[in-house]
Amino acid sequence: MPMPSHAPIPAAMRANARRMRRDLTDAELKFWNAVRAHRLEGLGFRRQFPVAGYIVDFACPERRIIVEIDGSQHALPESVMRAALRSRRFFDDGWKVVRFWNDDVIRDIDGVCRHILIEAGLPA
Repeated sequence: MPMPSHAPIPAAMRANARRMRRDLTDAELKFWNAVRAHRLEGLGFRRQFPVAGYIVDFACPERRIIVEIDGSQHALPESVMRAALRSRRFFDDGWKVVRFWNDDVIRDIDGVCRHILIEAGLPA
């Protein structure tokens, strides 16, 4: 029996995900333009995708890879702790989490995409 793609999503979380899809940061938009419509070696990505009770920036369900694109606020100690807890939850559910800083995406989108291909087990 196939595993469901995700658990039921509360209406408030679904509305928040829709809002976040409309209001992408510059780095998120650059990444989305690089991977949408299976542009990255045929990998299918979803943006602002619900996983394990959280909304992740991007997910490739086929390879169970989560891509998080973080701004400077994520360097604060409390944010680092929250991110570690989230990542552990995703790992426990069988997902691999890959994190990039906004600046990395803006300055080196090709390098970011190569790294994701390596994580997906594909030739970079």
